[in-house]
Amino acid sequence: MRPQTVPDVTFHTRVRNDALGGPNPYEWKDVTTADLFAGKDAVLFAVPGAFTPACSESHLPAFEARYDEFRALGIDAVYCLAVNDAFVLFQWARSRSIERVVMLPDGNGEFTRLMGMLVRREAQGMGLRSWRYAMHVTDGRIRRIFAEPGFRDDPPGVGLTVSDAGTMLDYLADARRGADRTAP
Repeated sequence: MRPQTVPDVTFHTRVRNDALGGPNPYEWKDVTTADLFAGKDAVLFAVPGAFTPACSESHLPAFEARYDEFRALGIDAVYCLAVNDAFVLFQWARSRSIERVVMLPDGNGEFTRLMGMLVRREAQGMGLRSWRYAMHVTDGRIRRIFAEPGFRDDPPGVGLTVSDAGTMLDYLADARRGADRTAP
C-alpha cells in the first residue's frame, strides 16, 4: 500500500553560492520533504534515470515546456525526482536546458523506497531505480498518483503513458473545474 502523505526524508542537494567564487561555486544544502511540500500545491514526477531516452526526450522536457500551464492551474512547484545524485541531475538539467522544473536527487532511493516505487533494474545494469510515476501533492498530502502500468522488478523498459505532463494537466484542470462547481 502506498502512503497517503509524502515520506519524511531529507534530500541532499547542491545550490549555487556565488560568495564561494571559483569554477564550482556550489555547496551542499539539505532540503526536507516539509521544505518542499508544506503549504504548497505541487506536482512531482519520478523517472527511472537521468539521461535515459524517454526521460530525456519526452518526460522531463514536457514538464518544463508546460510549466506555465501548471502555474496557471495553481501549482506552486514542479519537481523531477530520480534515484541519481545531485551532480548527475544538475548535468542532466543543464543538458536539456531545464530552468523551472526543480531537480530532486534521491541518490539513496530513500524517498522512492518509502513511496513503494523502488524497483530493481539490474538486468540493464542500473541497480535500484524509481518506477515512472507522477503525483499531485497538496500540503504534503498525496491527492493523486499516476503510476505507469506493469510495476515490477527488471522490466525491459517503462513506458510513458499516464505519468506525462498532459495527463497531469488534464487531471488538474478537471479537479479545478470540479472545485469551482462546488464553491458557494
